[in-house]
Amino acid sequence: MIQELKPRTGTAFELKTGQTLTVIDPMGEQVADLLAYNLHDIGEVISSGRTLDYASRIYLTTGDPLYSNRSNVMLQIEQDDVGRHDFLLTPCSKDTFRIIYGDKDPHRGCFGNLASALAPWGVSEDQIPTAFNCFMNVPVNAVTGEITVESPMSKAGECIRFRAQMDLIIGLTACSALQSNNGSFKPIHYATGD
Repeated sequence: MIQELKPRTGTAFELKTGQTLTVIDPMGEQVADLLAYNLHDIGEVISSGRTLDYASRIYLTTGDPLYSNRSNVMLQIEQDDVGRHDFLLTPCSKDTFRIIYGDKDPHRGCFGNLASALAPWGVSEDQIPTAFNCFMNVPVNAVTGEITVESPMSKAGECIRFRAQMDLIIGLTACSALQSNNGSFKPIHYATGD
């Protein structure tokens, strides 16, 4: 059954070994931040550094594993309609909006949404790492190393599907940053299955 995350919200849930998680962009050009923790030990968490190191590239897609900080595979990408996601940038936060956008009364962002959703499993703010940002388009200049945030390449209805390689706690958002979502906030759909 497909569930909906309203714009600028987040959720958390358990995903057991072998189950799938499909993240769907129902309207197009909307980012979803994804975190994963070992259900039995939240000290083991998804790791951008380990994953990108082992993949030897920054753009991950079908067939790629997402590793933990302990070098164990947490999720495997089984299907990817888009082929461009980000694993460099941290979840947007009040500080993101204050420092980058100059907001005087900033939204709590994906960071705040993830912290709230994951709190029932004992995850603290300091345990929130870089997220796998589904559909986020972050090109890197090959000469200068400069990064820019461009419009997502995802079109309405496109998705990415993961399969859990261990029992997990998943954190998922409909991203709250205007720049990441081509200037608007839209929902994210997701579904779990066997």
